[in-house]
Amino acid sequence: MSNHSIVIPVDDLATATALYTTAFGVEPHTDTPYYVGFSVGGQEIGLNPQGAADQMTGPVVYWDTDDLAAKVAEVEAAGGTVVRPVSEVGGGTSLALLTDPAGNQVGFISQG
Repeated sequence: MSNHSIVIPVDDLATATALYTTAFGVEPHTDTPYYVGFSVGGQEIGLNPQGAADQMTGPVVYWDTDDLAAKVAEVEAAGGTVVRPVSEVGGGTSLALLTDPAGNQVGFISQG
């Protein structure tokens, strides 16, 4: 399993985009009202203006998995709690967000 992306919840997408463009020294490759994505040294870093709605409490690492439903079930059986169930986010990509028993968030993503 590999790290797919790191997603940062933001309140003000325009201000956050300006800040991270400066901080990373690269322009975003995706700039939409619902997601701004950067590729920084091959690492996907995204800004999520819906972070509060998605119950994100801080940056979340999303891990690639071939079978999203099975991975969510495994993590839930191991003590994880589903925060955002498996959902389609566009382009054949689905994701899910869980917490561990201490409340730390972990995400999983599957691309079509």
